[in-house]
Amino acid sequence: MLQLVNLSKDYSGRVLFANISWHLRKGERVALIGENGAGKSTLMKIIAGLEESSAGDIQLAKGARAAYLPQDGIVSSGRMLFHEARSALSELLALEEELHRLGQELEQMPHDAAGHDLLLTRYGELQEQFRHRGGYTMEAEIGTVLKGLGFSKENWHKDCGEFSGGWQMRIALARLLLQKPDVLLLDEPTNHLDIEARNWLEQYLCSYPGSVILVSHDRFFMDQVCSRIAEVWNHTIADYHCSYSSYLIQREERVSALREAKRLQDEEVQKTEDFIRRFRYQANKASLVQSRIKQLEKVERIELPPERKKIRFQFPDAPKSGRIVLELQGLTRSYGSNVVLNKVDLTVEKGERVALVGHNGAGKSTLMAVLAGGEYQEGSLKPGHNVVADYFAQDQANVLDATRTAYDELYSDCPYEMVPKLRDILGAFLFSGDDIHKKVGVLSGGERNRLALAKMLLRPSNLLLMDEPTNHLDLFSKEVLLDALKGFDGTVVFVSHDRYFVNGLATRIVEVGEGKLIDYYGDYEYYLEKKSGELDTPPTSGRPAKQAVETTAAITGVSELPPQNKEDRLKDREEQKRRKKEEQAKEKQQQAIEKEIATVEQKIAELEAEMNRPGFFDDPEQGLAAGEQHTALNTKLEELYAQWESCA
Repeated sequence: MLQLVNLSKDYSGRVLFANISWHLRKGERVALIGENGAGKSTLMKIIAGLEESSAGDIQLAKGARAAYLPQDGIVSSGRMLFHEARSALSELLALEEELHRLGQELEQMPHDAAGHDLLLTRYGELQEQFRHRGGYTMEAEIGTVLKGLGFSKENWHKDCGEFSGGWQMRIALARLLLQKPDVLLLDEPTNHLDIEARNWLEQYLCSYPGSVILVSHDRFFMDQVCSRIAEVWNHTIADYHCSYSSYLIQREERVSALREAKRLQDEEVQKTEDFIRRFRYQANKASLVQSRIKQLEKVERIELPPERKKIRFQFPDAPKSGRIVLELQGLTRSYGSNVVLNKVDLTVEKGERVALVGHNGAGKSTLMAVLAGGEYQEGSLKPGHNVVADYFAQDQANVLDATRTAYDELYSDCPYEMVPKLRDILGAFLFSGDDIHKKVGVLSGGERNRLALAKMLLRPSNLLLMDEPTNHLDLFSKEVLLDALKGFDGTVVFVSHDRYFVNGLATRIVEVGEGKLIDYYGDYEYYLEKKSGELDTPPTSGRPAKQAVETTAAITGVSELPPQNKEDRLKDREEQKRRKKEEQAKEKQQQAIEKEIATVEQKIAELEAEMNRPGFFDDPEQGLAAGEQHTALNTKLEELYAQWESCA
């Protein structure tokens, strides 16, 4: 599908990659990873034809097309959302227009007029082409994509200019998915998506007919979608034919082997250099010295991939709090007529790690702001005994003072006894040397987020309220933050759209939506199973009965508790996986039969068109052979339909 031949790219003498030779097969889904600045986005732009390479060539399969979705910067306006999405199907729309024109001509033309048959044949061919390419289902497909990406039907008739930046990128993604390019290039496609939209996109890409290359900081997303990892490092691409989780293991093994090989090579080079220095000026050793010099020149030095910089920190020890950390009773929060939280009850207990989930606009950030002491109209919010809360807002990085340096920003909010530790804290978050004197205004999104997180280490707290703390953090920084929060001995309530992060941290899921809170005691995987209705085991509490009853009674809506018997739960999951595999196999078989049906129907249509040609039956043998072939094809078609029905 795609071949890179000796591809090179440099900017003003700075080499991004050199002499890359790499290929992509049809249907492959590849995650492109590497350090910030390694050239991932640049490589995708070159493949899409948006940038020129310095040298080398890109070869796409004949007739194939590549299309690229950037991280941000795309804005649409002046057209209704549905029409904007529909405009992506320009070729189908052109076919539809031609069919309409031909239909009008046929209506006005007498049946016995010259050229009527030719026009009718052309109309039939276009109609079949239109049907085969999904013309009659394109409206439904547009609706499926828009709904999957989180657009409600009420928004379909809004002007695109009314949507904010994040939703603008969803519009751009919808257009790209509807175009179905042969090579789909996605740069951080999940950045502006909530969990539900990520789940939908994940399933869509898993069944995408073309090839996909994507850059993502969502580990769960890559594990589910990609079966190949391409790492951009040291000006080239290293391939791993596995999932991202397996890649981490394989890469470490590969780097360890490289380190050992480099150690042995360095020892050998050192010995050779010592020999040359020792005998360079001895005439009787001149030939040996020259031989060793030539030998040294031929050595191909082993290069190690750059060491990844990681933030390293742990939260201060949490002061002891009471068993109940927060309690909401009958709380209502509304904005005008829009009731976001409607008389909700919620109890958060010591040591819990609660994830708030729900689609964009469901009220997660509103609830988080209320928990942090924000306004509400009715009900009550009672903090527990000796609760010391720290709040990380969704826009926390934006409330930093852009005119201060990184050091001064921390210093301005620092207790006296923590001042000597400020440089250590900044160093743990990758601000070292002159970096601590950078103005906040020139820091990247990831750097500002790290600085905002660093401020949470200045004072000990026992309740962390964190709204999207993983925004703008790379994969490795997310991992370190996850480890730090797992080691935190207080209580955490958080919002995140990173499913790996949620699943790794949460001990309880609270779904926010339609003004209500629905509770699930378990990790994110358990929540998904319950939502999909795959677990049939009646829920029982893993906590003491009295405590479970008290807590469940404090929740508005349905409270779901995980099964007590882990063996039963594991058996359920195995059974679900087995059923899912069977369903996938059946679906795959159906798709193969449908494809064969389409092929046979096409052959029948072509044969009938040939048989309708004037003078075709003038040759009896030709007519007999065509009749037999027509009968055989129709018999085959009936068999295929029977097979399809048995799979349904």
